[in-house]
Amino acid sequence: MAMPSLALIPQSPASISHRLTSSPSPVRNLIPCNTNGILQYSMWRHSQSRRKRNLVLISAVDQVSVIDPPPPPPPGNGGPPGGLVASLKLNLLSAVSGLNRGLAANEDDLRKADDAAKELEGVGGLVDLTVDLDKLQGRWKLIYSSAFSSGTLGGSRPGPPTGRLLPITLGQVFQRIDTVSKDFDNIVELQLGTPWPLPPVEVTATLAHKFELIGSSKIKIKFEKTTVKATGNLSQLPPLDIPRIPDQFRPPSNTGNGEFEVTYLDSDTRITRGDRSELRVFVIS
Repeated sequence: MAMPSLALIPQSPASISHRLTSSPSPVRNLIPCNTNGILQYSMWRHSQSRRKRNLVLISAVDQVSVIDPPPPPPPGNGGPPGGLVASLKLNLLSAVSGLNRGLAANEDDLRKADDAAKELEGVGGLVDLTVDLDKLQGRWKLIYSSAFSSGTLGGSRPGPPTGRLLPITLGQVFQRIDTVSKDFDNIVELQLGTPWPLPPVEVTATLAHKFELIGSSKIKIKFEKTTVKATGNLSQLPPLDIPRIPDQFRPPSNTGNGEFEVTYLDSDTRITRGDRSELRVFVIS
């Protein structure tokens, strides 16, 4: 009498699962199991009978079957594609690179920088600081100012002139903004020439302001004081506060106050346009 085939002998799912998962046969790698280790035997037989050739990847953690990865999600909130924004930001950075923050810009450079900024502003849409004020928080590095092409550090406002004949070298320029205390500090690193053989004096000037919102994207700043701190070899010297000149003695064009509009803002890039048509580009530092 012939012995019955093992394939016809009823066996428990647990025993079948043990035999197949412990077998060296490559077939076991194509059989999906659930997290409790129970073999989905009937589903596998049905799939094999239809001769499907789907590749099934078994997760090493919980053995969840995955066939195809999901498609990338569409841009959220109807905003522009991230790739387009990144491309336009790169285009703007390329337009202002090599211009020494605008000090070396000519008319053609000014036009290219302005066009690149307008493209990014157009894609970014209107800035609403009543909602996104926290994005201003932090220390921002100035990488371009159209006003510096005028030959003075004040741009169209009165300011120290620049040039090889004067012992003033402009270093890095920052804006430090605290949205809670409403502090708005312009920080300028300067190198002051001294008579030979003395080395140049390095200082950091902090022009402290308070700011307030006027409208959804416009900011008004009010000057408070200037603090000068020596750095480098003279960093042990205490900071020096320069008294504010009374308003009645200030020229009408230099009251210490100003207004500008934030025309583009995200987590690492900011574009502003001042009340004298000054274009500034900042990156978070």
